[in-house]
This record gives sequence, C-alpha cells and structure tokens, in this order.
Amino acid sequence: MSTGLDFAALLGEIVEECRPHAERGQLPTYIPELRKGNPRLAGIALQTARELYEAGDTRVNFTLQSISKVFSLLVAIEERGPEAVFAKVGAEPTGDPFNSIVKLETAEKKPPNPMINAGAIAVCSLIPGATVEERFGRIAGLLEAILERPITIDEAVYRSEKETGHRNRSLAYFLKDINCLEGDVEEVLDLYFRQCSILVNCADLARIGMFFATKGINGAGTPLVSARAVRLVSTFMVTCGMYNGSGEFAIQVGIPAKSGVSGGILGVVPGRFGVATFGPALDRKGNSVVGISMLKRLSEVLDFSIF
Repeated sequence: MSTGLDFAALLGEIVEECRPHAERGQLPTYIPELRKGNPRLAGIALQTARELYEAGDTRVNFTLQSISKVFSLLVAIEERGPEAVFAKVGAEPTGDPFNSIVKLETAEKKPPNPMINAGAIAVCSLIPGATVEERFGRIAGLLEAILERPITIDEAVYRSEKETGHRNRSLAYFLKDINCLEGDVEEVLDLYFRQCSILVNCADLARIGMFFATKGINGAGTPLVSARAVRLVSTFMVTCGMYNGSGEFAIQVGIPAKSGVSGGILGVVPGRFGVATFGPALDRKGNSVVGISMLKRLSEVLDFSIF
C-alpha cells in the first residue's frame, strides 16, 4: 500500500462507482420499519490509527441488526467463558439462510454458530443480569466504551421487530425445548430485539472495526476485552459473518466482516484499520449489494485480504 495514497479521494471514487449496484438489490420486507429505507444510499468509511476517512452517506443512522451479534458474543465469552458459550452453540458455518430452523432439528441439537439468528438468541440467554435492562446495559456499555459516546435504540424498529418477529420467536422456543436457551424465553427475545435496534452510522462501524483490528483497544488506548475473545469473534466473522455468502465474500474481499439487514457491513483488517459500508439494498442472502461491491473494490486497491 502506497503511503501517499489519497484515501478520501479513493473512497469517493468507490462510492460513485458502486452506488448504481443498488438497483440489483431490494429492501428487506419482513421487518416493516426497514421497508421505509432509501435503497440508493451508499457510504464507506475507513478508520486508521490516526484518522477517519469517509465518503457518501456515512452519517445516516441505521440499526445494527445482526451486526449486534458480535457484541453480545464478546460479552458472553468474557462473562461466562468460551466453554459455557459453546456448550449452547456450535462453531461451524452453515449453508442455510440466517433465520433457518432446519439445523436445530437435524444436526447436533444446538445452533451451528452464533452468527445466525438461532445462535445469537442462544448467546443472548447467556448474558448475565437480573433484568433485561441490566443485561442490555452490558452490551450497550461495551459499545459506548468503544465509541466513547452514549448509544440509543430506534424505538420504532424495536417495536416492529418485537411485534412481527414470529420466526425468531419460534426459534427461541425451539431452543428452550432442546435446552439451548437459559432463562425466560420472552425476556431473551426482548434483549435480542433491543440489541438489533441499536443505532449507529457507517463512521461508527469503522471505529468499531478498528477496535477489532487492535484486538480490543478503543480509540483512547483502553483495553476493553481480552485479545482471546476478539480473536474468537473475528474468526466467526470470517467463517459465518456474511451468512451463507461468507465463503464467496472471503474469496472476493478476504477480511473478517459482519453484515446486518439494515444495510451495514462491519469489516476488520487486523492490525491495520477498520472499514465499514452502508447500503440498504440487499441481495437474496441478506447482505448489502452496494456494500459488498465497495469492499471488493477497496480490497483490490489496498490488497488487504488476510489470505
């Protein structure tokens, strides 16, 4: 990578080049509030050790959705330990959609990994706390320490998910039946819907990516979680973070990443920088069409594949 590279200009060129790809995607329909998004939005941000570079719609707020799974997993590993976590959830990729119930009944009687919905719901049940508010506070507190600012949730999206999340509710009750979910099912679901509804923007995600790139150290230089926990979660991001498109993404882009159906993608270039994209139009696997296009182009220019 050339030290004289103009990151700001590069990101601007990539946004303009890739924004038209939004026409190949669609807004998600199963969460009513997300149907209201603008499919033409596109943003990309790159956080280095010293500076944030960004282009496009990087300051538009959106909900974390499945990107939140990495934070609840970090908290669960730190608070309960890897052994307790992986007693309830597996560590293998799946070729099934992110909200599939198939493997719960046909595989090893536990979710294949913590990046699909069933696995993330099981992980939420492991977060310590006497109330939903206390458990959510642990997840929100980690995010606030990373971003060095308070976080909020999108109340409309939270209510929309809670009222229409019938598939997630069925997954949770199935998990309870096979002893992969601790505590009260509805409280665990409430925590899951809340974490999915946390508001961020593309620039925030790039800062979070840098937190992962530095093995758990925030911008102020404070270690927030163990390097071991970051390594485990980053590995899941490589193998499962882009749902059943993770293998293709590893070939085309080659970095740990986690997507969400609101259009965000969190990316990590270990030891170098955090990168993030935003584009609400999704492909059939639930990943941002524009986001993948932008990350693929950036990876080509900067040669940042870990493989």
